[in-house]
Amino acid sequence: MSGTFEVAAATVRDALTDAGRGLVEREAMVELVALSAVAGEHLLVIGPPGTAKSEAVRRTARALGGSYFEYLLGRFTEPSEIFGPVDLRKLREGVVETQTSGMLPEAEVAFLDEVFLGSTAILNTLLGLLNERTFRRGHTRMQVPLRICVGASNGLPEDDALAAFSDRFLARIFVEPVPDSRLEELLTGGASLWTDAVPRVASLEALDVVTGVARGADLGPVRPHLAQALRTLRGAGLALSDRRAVKVQRLVAAAAALAGRATPGVADLWPLVYAVPTKEAQALAREVLRDVLSASENPALPAAALEASAGPLARAQRIAQAGQVLLETRPEDPEGLAAWRLKLEGVAREMDAGFAPEALPDALRALRGEVAAVLGDVGALAA
Repeated sequence: MSGTFEVAAATVRDALTDAGRGLVEREAMVELVALSAVAGEHLLVIGPPGTAKSEAVRRTARALGGSYFEYLLGRFTEPSEIFGPVDLRKLREGVVETQTSGMLPEAEVAFLDEVFLGSTAILNTLLGLLNERTFRRGHTRMQVPLRICVGASNGLPEDDALAAFSDRFLARIFVEPVPDSRLEELLTGGASLWTDAVPRVASLEALDVVTGVARGADLGPVRPHLAQALRTLRGAGLALSDRRAVKVQRLVAAAAALAGRATPGVADLWPLVYAVPTKEAQALAREVLRDVLSASENPALPAAALEASAGPLARAQRIAQAGQVLLETRPEDPEGLAAWRLKLEGVAREMDAGFAPEALPDALRALRGEVAAVLGDVGALAA
């Protein structure tokens, strides 16, 4: 494994950590945007309005670097609003060409809100753009630099005419409003988004290095496990189309690359859950694939791996990350110290409740000892 790859993967991981900070319950979405970008696939986000879908995409786009295009589609949206206006000078010569500067055909990351409300003309043009990375309109023919398009909607389309377009989004995530138990975190996290803190940003060069490793990954060792998982899904009545089954290999390879692994393994099979088309089917997939998903682990995408699998290794990674962040942000004032201690005790309780002492993963074993030592010091100081 080259040092260049290790540095690039670490750079992307750091940028994703900053992008997800303050976005309560949206960390998995941030990570899936990056996963899909490395895989060269598109992501569909389904959830009610006001659930920070656009904010999560914007922050991830900034973290990854590159040009960004965003638009809210409606029934009366014109193709020129998405792809650019017709060049009037060329039109006088009888040539219909599109001025694409600053528009979707020149974007590397795109976000289309209410994506299924687009007109037939828009969706037909998007089909070629998303699938073939080619923009065709009038006399204009061009290859586009698009790495990922994130589409968002309040719900999946019921119109069969939209099925082909909807299927272009390989990965899907369903979001809900933040639960009552995390409202304090929501308020605190939301307020933190207004600060002037400068997040770390990866470069497209770093993303290209990780993408290159993902594309060149040897999937031979993990392919029998993926095939068996697909058979298990079929046995539960959750058959993926042949196209989705083949393309999910890209997500598996991308997950491994972002974790710093050149060769995918069973720990990287969790993206399969996100390729299942509906929310109810994803829940069933987690249940029937429980055994294979229990090995899921990804230090770069811990929230996405955890949400897909609810596996112990993924959960351990999330706890370890949260505990380490807490340990690095110890306050000095007594009032802040008391609140910090309560949060640290919560991390300790979560470790004890989720893992038997003899089954504690290495990352948590080290953290558990450090937390116990710090809590002892804080208790002595308080006494």
